[in-house]
Amino acid sequence: MSKAKQIRKSLSGNEAVATAMMQINPEVVAAFPITPSTEVVQYFSSFIANGKCSTEFVTVESEHSAISACIGASAAGARVMTATSSQGLALMWEMLHIAAGDRCPIVMAAVNRALSVPLNIHNDHSDSMGARDTGFIQLYSENTQEAYDNFIQAVRIAEHEDVLTPAMVCYDGFITSHAVENVFLMEKEDVSKFVGENKRFDKGLLGEKKLVGSMVLTNFYMEMKHQQLHGLLNAKKVLLEVAKEYEELTGRSYGLFEKYRLDDAEVAMVIMGSSAGTAKKVVDDLREKGIKAGVLKIRLYRPFPAEEIAEALKHVKAVAVMDKAEALSGNGGPVFNDVSSALYGNSEGKILMSYIYGLGGRDVTVDWLTTVFDDLYAAMKTGEYKKYNYLAVRG
Repeated sequence: MSKAKQIRKSLSGNEAVATAMMQINPEVVAAFPITPSTEVVQYFSSFIANGKCSTEFVTVESEHSAISACIGASAAGARVMTATSSQGLALMWEMLHIAAGDRCPIVMAAVNRALSVPLNIHNDHSDSMGARDTGFIQLYSENTQEAYDNFIQAVRIAEHEDVLTPAMVCYDGFITSHAVENVFLMEKEDVSKFVGENKRFDKGLLGEKKLVGSMVLTNFYMEMKHQQLHGLLNAKKVLLEVAKEYEELTGRSYGLFEKYRLDDAEVAMVIMGSSAGTAKKVVDDLREKGIKAGVLKIRLYRPFPAEEIAEALKHVKAVAVMDKAEALSGNGGPVFNDVSSALYGNSEGKILMSYIYGLGGRDVTVDWLTTVFDDLYAAMKTGEYKKYNYLAVRG
């Protein structure tokens, strides 16, 4: 595959994702505006009005209706997309299970924002973490470039015949969604060629006598859920295949996660989203002081790449797992629990610490992340540490 021309632009994350959506030109987009995802469909509706794409844009009265319309269109064979955040994603929750269970490969821009209460429009991961077990693929983006690239790749992953599972492309509200960064775009023709034609258009309710939304009792429910799981798990292999093609096309490399100065690290931070950039800066500073620090940035969170993460962290002596969401279990954040499970049986002598950080948009600074590495290093030296921690909290 020959490399595509790269066009440098200065765009916000929302504008970049809307541009990707326009270049893909899905048959249907249904959405309801909510901060900070509103701009995605606002920009996209302008593209439709200006004749840059031919999508049927469905305006609805709520996010529940938006995802319901997406499910109906996808079940009929259409390529379908949407965008939402926070309470909007929470309102969709009932239908997220149906989208995944009916194997509707909808692609959603999930612009991460804190859940109420108290009401907060700023960033954390409580919305998408609340939907982590609904059956959606979840991809997390560090910056605008990754949001654009992930959104394009998500179509290929979700629609693959071995997957047929909806996908959320998550990126941080305001920090990524509204901040303007340099980003490399492809030509619309190159994006269209990469994602390919919608091969499902005659395979939904319009053909092949498919049954959607069936009711089963004790006879087939477990078997259907087992098949759904296999579709989700297949996303790991398909993601790597799609990422390889995308690298050949753009020169940008993606995987299940990114290892940053991790190969010889003694202490490491597991993190995802925009804060990974700050963590990399901290690691660079610590390396200059002779401290062997590293970062593992999760890209694919669902399905969770447990074996691969365990292998990547096997040599690390002390690990901090950073959660921008509170699981309210008293036993660490959601990512911490997944990493702990991944390391089970392979963590003898390894220090594992949970940090809740950045809730409701609380600033994540170099100094604060440096204190996490200081804690890890002290724990490695003394063997004494707290498993469950809050970062930068008053009182």
